[in-house]
Formats: sequence, structure tokens, C-alpha cells
Amino acid sequence: MLQLQVVRDKKDDIINALKKRNIDAAPLINEVLELDEKRRSTQTSLDEILAESNKLSKEIGMLYKSGKAQEANVLKEKTGTLKEDSKKLGEELNTISEDLQKILYQIPNVPHESVPAGSTDEDNEEIFKEGEIPALITDALPHWELAKKYDIIDFELGVKIAGAGFPVYKGKGARLQRALISYFLDKNTEAGYTEMQVPHLVNEASGFGTGQLPDKEGQMYHVGEDDLYLIPTAEVPVTNIFRDTIVAESDFPIRYTAYTPCFRREAGSYGAHVRGLNRLHQFDKVEIVRVENPANSYKALDGMVEHVKNILRELKLPYRILRLCGGDLGFTAAITFDFEVFSTAQDRWLEISSVSNFETYQANRLKLRYKDENGKSQLAHTLNGSSLALPRVLAGILENYQTADGIEIPEVLRPYCGFDRID
Repeated sequence: MLQLQVVRDKKDDIINALKKRNIDAAPLINEVLELDEKRRSTQTSLDEILAESNKLSKEIGMLYKSGKAQEANVLKEKTGTLKEDSKKLGEELNTISEDLQKILYQIPNVPHESVPAGSTDEDNEEIFKEGEIPALITDALPHWELAKKYDIIDFELGVKIAGAGFPVYKGKGARLQRALISYFLDKNTEAGYTEMQVPHLVNEASGFGTGQLPDKEGQMYHVGEDDLYLIPTAEVPVTNIFRDTIVAESDFPIRYTAYTPCFRREAGSYGAHVRGLNRLHQFDKVEIVRVENPANSYKALDGMVEHVKNILRELKLPYRILRLCGGDLGFTAAITFDFEVFSTAQDRWLEISSVSNFETYQANRLKLRYKDENGKSQLAHTLNGSSLALPRVLAGILENYQTADGIEIPEVLRPYCGFDRID
């Protein structure tokens, strides 16, 4: 969430910047400042009462020692009144602080200055494109038909077991899925990321820490009896490793990677664009997460973008990179670059990765800090990226590598798969 001091100091700048998200943040920002002023005023009154109470307690002790019990008892009555007043002010302060927190949770991150204004994904800015779009055979099929033809993914069996959006991978389809996971993890660890295995369920504090709650509550699967949430991405448990933590400046850069299944309700999704692997309720993803010194976070972001580029080059998939506009930017992100692979059989671009810098937004929720050279606590910057999300990468491979005789396996994956083609 936004830092109160920054809201105080840069109120107009924040309001203007949030217009890129098509948000009139002025009412919420003004409410934050009013509550903050009330909170500080209440805190001052409470501090004064507590100070007066402490002063009287010392005087009472001295009076008793001096044998002046009657005078001490008079002052004691006064301290009783002060105690009641402090209790009321403490309760009022807690209410104000909770109200302030709730409003701050409603305000999204301020877009980076390079983020273009815009309302929808049509306003996103293409900044890079690479790779040859292959000329497919005459009767090229979309991946859901290829999956059925070669019996490698069974969507109907998934419906029987769980429901739509829960596919069953079979035979070479399952092995290709496992190969991609191992390949992505190896590429990430070779680049200096430490591999982690993390829980697939998180508590409410973790959801608030990375910003999935309260913004995306309706998109998350909730286990009501235990008050736990199935993770929508490994970003949530991995980043929450650092909740309520002060890291040493010498620890930077902190780089973690993790493979997890991901669970998303995807409420409201429908139509042709959700067929097959295009949009699922359960899917596999390998994530990279960084915790950085703010001075280096944008250099780190560039490095993450280059890292994903290199993976796609090795897979020899045609892709492009978009800088998301304000209207398409995620709630917690200051800037996001989306990678899209071209699905030749579907004749459309499919998002396969988002690489984002959250600056201090998540760190402020997480209370993730580091000590600077002066020994002062500062908020760190957090970043994350998909490296990569498997369903649409798999869809791209199946469609772009199809031939009349079967589906070729990208050369870089063959040692992981143990086979060269699906036929």
C-alpha cells in the first residue's frame, strides 16, 4: 500500500498519476489525509494523558512516602479519571487506524512515469517482438484438437473429476509438462535464483501482504473451515517469506524461484478465448521473485525481462513484449511487462508471462525493510515474474511445432523429455 508520508508529501502527484489507471483517487486520498490528521491528533491527546498519568503516579508515590496519604488519595482519584480517558482514546485510536488501513488498501499502486495512459489491453504498448511465425501445414489444428488427436491432454476427463478448467495430462503430454517445469527451474537457478518449495495454501495475512486481498478475493479459492486460500501464484508464499523481516543491505540481490500449481476461479471468463489451455482454474507455473535495494530495482527488472527473453529464444517461439497501460496494470504493480507468444493455429497472441516491479507497495504491507548505510530502516522493493506459466507455453509449442507427421519437440527440451516428437 502507499506510504502515509508519501501521500502527505505528494498528494497532488499521486492523484494525477492514478488518472493513468482511469481512477479519480482524490476522494480516497482526501479521506486518508483527514483520518491521518485525526489519528495523529488523537495520538497526541493520548500521549499527553499518559504522560500526565505517569507524572501523577510518581507524585503519589512521593506523597505516600512523606506520610501525606490524604493528598495522595486525592491525586489517585484523578489518575482513575485519566485511566478511563486513556482507555477511550486508545479504543478511538484503534478504530481510526483500522479505518485508515481499510482505505489505504483500496488505493492501487502509483504507475511508474513510463506507464502509458489507457483503458484496456488494446492500449498496451508493444516494445519488442522477436521470432519467426512458422508457416503451418494446410490443415493445422488448435492445441485442444491436437491434444485429443495425440491423446496427451484429456479435458473431458478433467470435467468428470473436478470440473471445467482442470485438465488431465497423459503420457507424453504429462512428460512434456514435467520437462518444461524442470527446464524453467534449471534456467532460473543457473541465473542465480535459489529454488524454493513453498506451501500451496496461505493464510489471510499472506494474501494481504502481497495484495491479492482484498482486491482479488473473488478470484481465489477459499478453504472456509481453515480460513486458508489456495495460491493463485507462487509469488504469494515466496514473497511472504520476508513478511515482518529486516534484511541486511548486504543480502541484496535476493532471488528466489519456485514451481507450484496455481488456482484461480476465473469468475466471468467465457467464450472461444477460454478454450483448451487458454484459461484454466488449475495450472502449473514457475515463478521468479526478487527483493532489491530501491536504487537497483529497475536494473533488476530489466534483467528479469532479458532472462525471460532468453528462455523464449531457446524454445524458438515467436513472442512480443507489451508495456501495460494504466488501465490494464495490476492493482499492486508500478509497472508490468507482459510477454505474449504467438499461437499460429489460433492466429492470436497468448500471454505467457508478466514481469512486474511493485516498488515499495508490497513491502509496506509486508513490513519488509532493510538497514541503509546510516543504520536507518527503509522499505525494500519487490519484483516478480512468470518464468514461465506452462499452459500457454505448452499450447504454443503444440501449435507452432505441429507437422503432418506429429509434433516436434523443441531441441532444448529433448534431454528433459527423453523423446523428440509426439506422434
